Amino acid sequence: MPARNVTVNRAALGHRVAYALRHPDRAPRHLARAARDTWLRYRWPDHISYYRAVMRSDTRADPDAAVGSRSHERWLALGSMQFDYLIGHGLRPGHRMLEIGCGNLRAGWRFIGHLEPGHYYGIDISPDILAAAQDTLVRHGLQDRLPTLTPVRDLKFAFLPDAHFDVVHAHSVFSHSPLPVIDECLAHVGRVLAPGGWFDFTFDRTEGREHQVLREDFYYRTETLIALAEQHGLTARFMPDWEDLPHGQSKIRVTHGGGL
Repeated sequence: MPARNVTVNRAALGHRVAYALRHPDRAPRHLARAARDTWLRYRWPDHISYYRAVMRSDTRADPDAAVGSRSHERWLALGSMQFDYLIGHGLRPGHRMLEIGCGNLRAGWRFIGHLEPGHYYGIDISPDILAAAQDTLVRHGLQDRLPTLTPVRDLKFAFLPDAHFDVVHAHSVFSHSPLPVIDECLAHVGRVLAPGGWFDFTFDRTEGREHQVLREDFYYRTETLIALAEQHGLTARFMPDWEDLPHGQSKIRVTHGGGL
């Protein structure tokens, strides 16, 4: 896999112009996204409502593309990659799992099949993508695994029990979240995380200036997110072996203080 450029500022005008010149076929799609972004910013100024509207629009077009997969084959490959990584890093059938931003169960259907019945709990801010998740359950014949799929308004987890989940997982969630949303999640995830459990999340990494593209893609420095977790009494570490896989994001694992 080619080395990722983790210093470029994708929001800079020079980068955008150069990218458009190298990939003229992609410019119309970006212009359409920018026009949609302007309209949605006006209608829904808070980020959760804004991104819920983004997901509604994208899901209507293609649920697989809405969760960041160019094709169904890529959807399957990315889900398999997430599943295999967690299996290799301690996920067991008896664990109780919370998946934040479960989408249309790109990886979730594999987790549901692996875990004991009733041990998977998926949440998402988009009711539209959760309807697509139900279709995935039916397609893979997983109804008897009794997963829970729940729409949420925030990442405070107030309706979930204390110390219940052995594994919390968020793939491609923080890459679409401003820092206050990430801070909210880290402020509350420790309460629902069982002793000895862990929280894995991916993010778009930069070692240059932190930035965002439209309101859809956010780039953070590793130390920013580790420090934020530590402010909430959590221990966090970068997962370097995740970098070896062909996915484009980075990963951090969080536990209760002193648990790594």
